[in-house]
Amino acid sequence: MTRPLRKAVLPVAGLGTRFLPATKAMAKEMLPVVDKPLIQYAVEEARAAGIEEFCMITGRGKTALVEHFDIAFELEATLRERGRLQAVEELRRTTSLPPGAIAAVRQQEPLGLGHAIWCARAFIGEDPFAILLPDDLVLSETPCMAQLAAAYRETGGNVVAVSEVPREQTNRYGILDITADDGRLVEVSGLVEKPDPLLAPSTLAIIGRYVLLPEVLTHLARFERGAGGEVQLTDAMTRLIGQHPFHGLRFEGRRFDCGDKAGFLEAQIAFALRRPDLADTVRAFLRRYVEPAI
Repeated sequence: MTRPLRKAVLPVAGLGTRFLPATKAMAKEMLPVVDKPLIQYAVEEARAAGIEEFCMITGRGKTALVEHFDIAFELEATLRERGRLQAVEELRRTTSLPPGAIAAVRQQEPLGLGHAIWCARAFIGEDPFAILLPDDLVLSETPCMAQLAAAYRETGGNVVAVSEVPREQTNRYGILDITADDGRLVEVSGLVEKPDPLLAPSTLAIIGRYVLLPEVLTHLARFERGAGGEVQLTDAMTRLIGQHPFHGLRFEGRRFDCGDKAGFLEAQIAFALRRPDLADTVRAFLRRYVEPAI
């Protein structure tokens, strides 16, 4: 019987150096896309998949990430005094999690994504769990994690979100080696972290959405160093292949790499154009900047 998916781990301990100086005193996951920070998009996506418990893997100076999901009594009182009751309701609906729904664990040293996930071992316990990397923002009709959760219930094993990338970019991602492909789900026979384009087994890359079985923790606990001298999650996942079902899901939607400045700016435009209150205004000012260059 497939165990229910109720837990999510959000690795958010990175320094965000690509966005300095904006991230000098602010977590990069608090950078807003339109009017919501990246971390909120990730939590909302997870909640839409039925996830109820969250663990943030944080670092120094990252307390605002947890505080964002707390009740802001002073702010709410001020809004009520000003008659802005709808704003109070919206805050409660979107940023307040139930008591005990969120935990934070420190990753004291930057030893890689695999090490970050291992830091959440007590939270994960013996349950399947999701991983969401807030840098990867997905615009889709059905939330990306909900698509993965459905694939997990279908296959009963590990599932990762995958996307085709140009072959010359395979050295930026974990790449799948596959044995079967029905156009939606692929059966995974191997994983390679950041392979040379000439040696990459495919161009199917893992993006920042995973559903994993807790058995991966046993392999992470070995602290074996992989690419970049870090504890790689990809290496630990590889050891699950053949022991448990392992699939890649070609998800519906558009992924934006918000860890990259160009990707972050593109996400701003794409998400704004989906907003009825902003779409016309955004199209109008884009024309002012783009049309003279054509």
